Amino acid sequence: MLYRVCRALLRAIFTILYRLDAKGMENIPEKGPVVLCANHTSNIDPPLVGTPVNRMVHYMAKQELFNVPGLGWFISKLGAFPVKRGGVSKESIKLAIQLLKDGNVLGIFPEGSRKNAGGMGKKGAAMLALKSQATVIPVAIMGNYRPFSKLTIRYGTPVDLSEFAEGGSEVLEKATDKIMTTIRAMIAEEKNSAKN
Repeated sequence: MLYRVCRALLRAIFTILYRLDAKGMENIPEKGPVVLCANHTSNIDPPLVGTPVNRMVHYMAKQELFNVPGLGWFISKLGAFPVKRGGVSKESIKLAIQLLKDGNVLGIFPEGSRKNAGGMGKKGAAMLALKSQATVIPVAIMGNYRPFSKLTIRYGTPVDLSEFAEGGSEVLEKATDKIMTTIRAMIAEEKNSAKN
């Protein structure tokens, strides 16, 4: 109930403040495990990616946030789960895989941080998707988060990672590259269509 209320409020806020335009919602499966892989441009990206989606979206969040009285409870209710600073722990990975195997939606930013925006993606998203056999939906965020300037979020068609089902670290890198290349292509396509 709390998640639905917060989602409705954020939809209204994002629509008014950022003129949010969400595209490709039909590409997100209504059931089953889904990994939403998005580019990372702002701290507001996690709620932005999840707000248009009609399913609850789970995220990894810094352990320190869960130590703040009240905040830990609140973000847990909103689908967040803790990850330790300095790297993703085995416990976090196990929990993420279990969430997906239980048929949930997980939001991930393969770039890892805003500082790496446009750079090489990390391998976690591909690894989680392959281990859980989740559908990978590429998500392109376009805009600068300036009040009343248009912000577009596009959910693409699923990325087929079946060719990477077998293999180690090198294969995961190739799978991650495929995801990131798809997201960059979506951003370029959206920019070109905006010019025309």
